[in-house]
Amino acid sequence: MLRVGLTGGIGAGKSAVSSRLAARGAVVIDSDVLAREVVARGTDGLGEVVAAFGPGVLTADGELDRPALGKLVFGDEAARRRLEAIIHPRVRARAAEIEAGAAADAIVVHDIPLLVETGQAGGFDVVLVVDVPVEVQVERLTAQRGMADEEAERRIASQASREDRLAAADVVVDNAGTLADLERRLDEVWATLERRSGHGPDTKR
Repeated sequence: MLRVGLTGGIGAGKSAVSSRLAARGAVVIDSDVLAREVVARGTDGLGEVVAAFGPGVLTADGELDRPALGKLVFGDEAARRRLEAIIHPRVRARAAEIEAGAAADAIVVHDIPLLVETGQAGGFDVVLVVDVPVEVQVERLTAQRGMADEEAERRIASQASREDRLAAADVVVDNAGTLADLERRLDEVWATLERRSGHGPDTKR
């Protein structure tokens, strides 16, 4: 099994890369999806969140009110760390379960937005970083997500720097171009991953 850590800054297009790797045969484990799963209604994770932050973080039907929770933790380092201490161990445990169910020769891609920030880069065989210039991130966040420039810049600044992500990378995917450019680059990346996993055309068996 080849374990790949996939990351990239907000607006870099990591989801586009993740979906295209899945189409090429990767087993993709999406940390954002798991982070929602582990605090779904009725889970012990949600119970811990309510115990830590109060019933005001629930909607009327007992679901997690993400905007309400976001207001409590955004900009409050201690509150953010308290939330992460609840969610991150559960996400990692669930990701390990899914990985354990994959084929022994699978290419398993862990899609982790905060891979660098949480110090997980050393835990993977390959770290794949989706990279664009900061100005492209801002442009995409304002055009595609309707953020003001200031909000986009604040979100970007709250993550690891571009330089820190690139320093952790084994493979870089430049996603500043067109979708056709991305497809061509991912063909190259996938061939590299297959070679690393022992399935590439250049591998002697």
